[in-house]
Amino acid sequence: MWITPDWPAPAHVKAMSTTRSGGISQGSYEGLNLGDHVGDEPAAVAHNRQWLQQQLGLVHAPAWLTQTHSTIVLDLHGPLSPAPNADASVTRESGIACTVMTADCLPVLLCDRQGTQVGAVHAGWRGLADGILEKTVRTFSAEPNQMLAWLGPAIGPAAFEVGGEVRERFVSEQPDAASAFTPKGEKWLADLYLLARLRLQRAGITQIFGGTECTYADPARFYSYRRDGVTGRQASLIWLSQ
Repeated sequence: MWITPDWPAPAHVKAMSTTRSGGISQGSYEGLNLGDHVGDEPAAVAHNRQWLQQQLGLVHAPAWLTQTHSTIVLDLHGPLSPAPNADASVTRESGIACTVMTADCLPVLLCDRQGTQVGAVHAGWRGLADGILEKTVRTFSAEPNQMLAWLGPAIGPAAFEVGGEVRERFVSEQPDAASAFTPKGEKWLADLYLLARLRLQRAGITQIFGGTECTYADPARFYSYRRDGVTGRQASLIWLSQ
């Protein structure tokens, strides 16, 4: 039904990524669409979100964000309403689920080894290039070498085609990012997972997990904007259990 990270996080750190399984959305959004900004019936999205909250046993609704490919990171101290503009959130409060929605962009979940703080990041190529991962890591009290990162479902390296300007954006700042790009005619295939790993490693995080799914290649399980255009959104969440 959903994906649970395989990582050595403390037991009270709860994390997961949804798939299309479940939900009542129909048509292009068929399944558990959690995006309220993509043209789906509002009642269906509200039902799907409520169902997810109940399934996860969350007292408060997940901390939904209005994502704009920014580098805004929120420090959450309670439930959010309405959804603020941001592309990452962190919290030390139990029962508050840091949440990001994706449909090809990379969701990154973070925690410290002691399980005192958690965070979720929406990392498309723009966010990665602008440093949203590094910015989120800096909000943690723990040293980066005492943190864990998990890379959730995103468009894979065989499907993510970009222009030369995107490659130049990364390579000009971090030369070893060249290893994340493979030529394809006049374009390049970009490995979002590798780009994220390189950024996280440069920030000091060595324990990085996940990064094996491809949203584009698996229409039965995942929404993909690159593949379908009109489509839903899956979500990745992390929280401290009460």
